[in-house]
Amino acid sequence: MQMTTADTGASVELSPACFEREFNDSLVHQAVVAQLAAARRGTRAQKTRSQVSGGGIKPFRQKGTGRARAGTIRSPLWIGGGKVFAARTRDFSQKLNRKMYRAALASILSELVRQERLKIVSSFSVDSGKTRDGVAALRQLGMESGLVVLDAEDERTDRALRNVPRVDVATLGEIGPANLVGAETVVMTEASVRRIEEWLA
Repeated sequence: MQMTTADTGASVELSPACFEREFNDSLVHQAVVAQLAAARRGTRAQKTRSQVSGGGIKPFRQKGTGRARAGTIRSPLWIGGGKVFAARTRDFSQKLNRKMYRAALASILSELVRQERLKIVSSFSVDSGKTRDGVAALRQLGMESGLVVLDAEDERTDRALRNVPRVDVATLGEIGPANLVGAETVVMTEASVRRIEEWLA
């Protein structure tokens, strides 16, 4: 499969296994949900009536007051009482086989190519580290929002683009199904394309 680079117009050969796969909707959905679920901290915790401190003594006598009977001030019916179904700390992460994860990424990349949302550049860097130059570099590629995927960390490029609204910069190790699906346009360097082809092969 052939593609033209957005900056130099040179022809790039792409692996059909990574960029010409049929879109698997259910698998992509599963991969996106797994990524977002793994990002959840799950640290929420509440106390049941037995865990709230106090409430050991009956607040008033059983009969003769005209009030509803009560055995503890920590009942879930009372202000300051415990929760009936208290939340617990939990791990939200879902298991996704490596083969399924790679197939989902290849499926997403293929769909990006079909929808013409993927742009490949020979290289991408903003040496000045200035936001103005970063915006100009994106405009040259016809990109207003999306994801820039670099093959290695570049502090100056990251600094130049981090204040640009709706534009994210990531290395190959930082991208996932949710980032790719949510991006309007994805710009990848040729080196990052080669590395992702090796990884997904």
